[in-house]
Amino acid sequence: MIQQRGNFDWMLKDLNDGVPGIEMIVVLSADGLRIARYGGDPDTADRVAAACAGLQSLTTAVAREVPGSTGEMKLVVVEVDGGYFYLMAAGANAYLAVLSDVRCEPGHMAARMRDLVVRIGAHLTSPPRRNGQTV
Repeated sequence: MIQQRGNFDWMLKDLNDGVPGIEMIVVLSADGLRIARYGGDPDTADRVAAACAGLQSLTTAVAREVPGSTGEMKLVVVEVDGGYFYLMAAGANAYLAVLSDVRCEPGHMAARMRDLVVRIGAHLTSPPRRNGQTV
């Protein structure tokens, strides 16, 4: 079920197994490229990763307007018909996105995502790229 970086399998599987209702987990770079996924199909994961880059950018712009904020996006939770969407900063230039059904309790999910990021955040980084090449 894990695609791309095999060393992510235990990390993403642990999150999936620990929270009921997860449909897909995507690790993505800040520029919207999929790094890894658990569940779902590759095309959907690629679309989710691309959309997350835009949402992350929008959220960061809004965060800069919050008095006392550092302007950094930490967590976005979106409730939609039939479930939830979560996006969390997960390391330098990397993000963790989760799509779930309604069985998933948002507070529990956010805590589990945060635990995962704290434990393995250094592994969830994406080096900056310029002209398609790692810098």
